[in-house]
Amino acid sequence: MAMPKLPPLAAIRTFEAAGRLQNFSRAAEELGLTQAAVSYQVRQLEDRLGRALFVREKGRVRLSETGQRLLPAISGAFGAMGDAFAALGNDEADVLTISAMTTFGGTWLSARIGGFQLAYPDLAVRMLMNNDLVDFNATNVDVAIRVGRGGWSGLRADFLYRSHVTPICAQAFLDANHIAAPADLLNVDRLAPNDPWWAGWFAAAGVATVPPPRRSGIELDSQLQEASAVQSGYGIALMTPLLWRAELDAGRLVQPFDTLYQPGTSHYLVHRENRVGVRKIERFREWLYAELEKDRHRLPDELWEPLG
Repeated sequence: MAMPKLPPLAAIRTFEAAGRLQNFSRAAEELGLTQAAVSYQVRQLEDRLGRALFVREKGRVRLSETGQRLLPAISGAFGAMGDAFAALGNDEADVLTISAMTTFGGTWLSARIGGFQLAYPDLAVRMLMNNDLVDFNATNVDVAIRVGRGGWSGLRADFLYRSHVTPICAQAFLDANHIAAPADLLNVDRLAPNDPWWAGWFAAAGVATVPPPRRSGIELDSQLQEASAVQSGYGIALMTPLLWRAELDAGRLVQPFDTLYQPGTSHYLVHRENRVGVRKIERFREWLYAELEKDRHRLPDELWEPLG
């Protein structure tokens, strides 16, 4: 099928800049042209289309109805082309940049990422850890581990597992406080006791009435900090057992009860839609799923299924 005949690309590019900026002078500066050249290119395009793209009044311009209809599609097309060329340059680089939440990145992923490096020695790995949502448009991040409900515009989101937490503490704390039933946790020091997840967990564990905590308690930024506190014998915290298997298996931490609370979110591997098929991203996705499969037996089957 033959490509439709388009107006000159220079005229289209000039219209996009002038329409986006709503100013011929600023468009001229951006494009490295004179204002007269911008005006000429726009007029040529208008003549070609037989319609006015701008309304000119008192030395100012604004998009006409036709211009308003045309601009989003033109801007989107130039944006897509820019992404394609930028992606091509990034794909040739031998660095995979991963953005991960502090807890997941500092525990489960950090303990295993060396295996990915060994499997693909031609790829260098750069891992960033914070709880902010990564802006793929403003960074060189290739993939991110994100918590939420999915459905992010412009991004491919691959489900990993459902979010879940349960009380975890040190064995000495468990013994000292004679914790034998879920209701016993109402009378001990809990980290972030006002967190609504505690009420959710108590309800899941069959504790119908949860009185206000005796005191406000300590609130920390991540499970990494909470793990340090509870291993030192201070309190009990809601933590994700999947991320703390080494500590639980070694006895440095204990999980008193099997009950897991699901807050209604999930973990996802996320990247830009236009980067599907990029080698370093596809190899990381395959490796990540293979590693998670090794832990599948540790959680109830439902936690490995996307939320409805």
